Amino acid sequence: MATPSDKMKEQTWRRFEDGNNEWGSLTDKIFTADESYKCPTYIHKTPPCQGSCPSGEDIRGWLAVVRGQEKPIEGMEMGEYAFRRSTDANPFPSMMGRVCPAPCQDGCNRNEVEDFVGINSVEQWIGDNALENGYAFEAGADTGKRVAIIGGGPAGMSGAYQLRRKGHGVTVFESQPELGGMMRYGIPNYRIPREKLAGEIDRIVNMGVEVKTSSRVGEDISIEQLEKEYDAVLWAVGCWTGRGLFLEEWEGTPNCVSGVAFLKAFNEGRMKVTADKVVCVGGGDTSIDVVSVARRLGSIAHTNPSEKPELVVHDDNVVHDSSVTQESKGATVTLTSLFPKDNMTAAEHEVHDALHEGVTIIDEVMPVGIEKGDDGRAVALIVAKCTLEGGRPAPIEGTEQRIEADLIVSAIGQGGNLGGLEAMDNGKGLIDSDSFYQVPGKEGHFVAGDIIRPHLLTTAIGQGSVAADTIHEYLNNKELKKWPKVDVHHFQLDSKLEEAGLTPEEYDSNGDQRGTSDAKYAVHNYEDRSFAEIIPHDELFLGHFEFTPRVTRNEEVPSSDDVLGHFQERIIGLDQNQAAEEAKRCMSCGMCFECDNCVIFCPQDAVYRVNKNESTTGRYVDTKYDRCIGCHICSDVCPTGYIKMGLGE
Repeated sequence: MATPSDKMKEQTWRRFEDGNNEWGSLTDKIFTADESYKCPTYIHKTPPCQGSCPSGEDIRGWLAVVRGQEKPIEGMEMGEYAFRRSTDANPFPSMMGRVCPAPCQDGCNRNEVEDFVGINSVEQWIGDNALENGYAFEAGADTGKRVAIIGGGPAGMSGAYQLRRKGHGVTVFESQPELGGMMRYGIPNYRIPREKLAGEIDRIVNMGVEVKTSSRVGEDISIEQLEKEYDAVLWAVGCWTGRGLFLEEWEGTPNCVSGVAFLKAFNEGRMKVTADKVVCVGGGDTSIDVVSVARRLGSIAHTNPSEKPELVVHDDNVVHDSSVTQESKGATVTLTSLFPKDNMTAAEHEVHDALHEGVTIIDEVMPVGIEKGDDGRAVALIVAKCTLEGGRPAPIEGTEQRIEADLIVSAIGQGGNLGGLEAMDNGKGLIDSDSFYQVPGKEGHFVAGDIIRPHLLTTAIGQGSVAADTIHEYLNNKELKKWPKVDVHHFQLDSKLEEAGLTPEEYDSNGDQRGTSDAKYAVHNYEDRSFAEIIPHDELFLGHFEFTPRVTRNEEVPSSDDVLGHFQERIIGLDQNQAAEEAKRCMSCGMCFECDNCVIFCPQDAVYRVNKNESTTGRYVDTKYDRCIGCHICSDVCPTGYIKMGLGE
């Protein structure tokens, strides 16, 4: 969320707030006589964007590449290098740049200055540029091990990608006709362009992944067969069963359907029109997709019994004839939510777009009944104002409201469908997991994604990546190590030094140990705390950063008059120059971004630039400690919080 304008006025170049600018004991901050109390060291911490990313992307790293600060490997273009850095954690930058709800942006320290960095928009450029240029993934050297992955959605394909990078053979069993899971069957095409989704999936398949679509484990192949033929099994089956409303009238009412089934029927191309009056209960991203799709589909005045939308939803073999769209007219679409509009779990811009497209949102209400006609079909949803007591909604008597409905859609959650896989069921329609994404009590079986607990697409991708790491350790008979406190893809200085041809010399334990401060076998005055600490905004020098408006993507959001039949992509991506400009707004929290403040302001010339032929990311400046007087100025003027007065403690 952007910083309010009244707070922006408070930002100054002063490091310390008024009333907090007096020194305590001089020995706390400054040298005594000719002895330095504390000297600077360079501390790498994880920025909050990475810390809040469910797939653990090195966001700060690839933003630095796009902005031109971090140089690519020799012979590699910037766009490809940014792509390689981005996809180290997540193989779907084009998709995630479009649909990820971006918790990274909510946590961005730039919010304390004026507005978050548009991480999604830069990631979309990285992904789209990679597809345009045909960047491919490479598999690792063959290990001879084989892994079966059950499910070709975000978790399964993420796991397949990471396992192939490690050289393991992978076979993906997918019950649907095409790969993609909820990215294909749950999210509409105007949010995820199908050609770009296919491009990112094909890139993984082309690594040598064997694919068996329309193949359901538990029916077409047994668990026992998998265990005989493969060295490990990763369960990434997702959650395809929508949760109905907790109302007695829900069961058996034909025109009451789940949001998951509604969107699947649309995304398969079978449902081409919907009902005249659609009411959806929800408040999350799925519900927004339902109502936005309903507004685009519209309805027809006279529907044959076989063309009723609920029949298409309930029966995979029923398909609307394309000709029905010629008679379609706008549908009246209503979304009800327990929470106020501003607190709905759906992305803020998605809620805004739905309202602009003509969706009516009735907030702070709960469903209390369904009114039926003589034919047993629902004709209205009854809602009431409610209070939340202990996290549970309770209706307020006398506030009931009737909403006419020809189709009622429940988008309040989803669960797994483990028919034929009862041995994996934890009794709740899900699969249990330990902290390493192993299935407890089932050696060689691992799990990732919504089937553990439904959450975000990027969460499933992150779990698929971690599960692949665990499987790799399992296949190599290695003991699993405890995951670090901050479990993301971190910047590695030693890897960067190696990449730049600056690998430290081998350590000789028998050599002369004197003069180690200048020894070439060590990286001096550097500490990596990224595995344990996330750097907050109050460790930065915010006064360094000028107020810079965010470079926003254009959106083609249709009005309520133009929404019918509007399935063009809404988001217009940034070009390379725009992506670079937006990336420059990143404050590089916890890592040097080469601003030269410390060099300029050091009164002793103790802080200096490292020679260009010895310099790389994280090693741009160094300190001559025989000149340092411990004055703290370098630390105070460091915008990113990279310099800490740590030596001497």
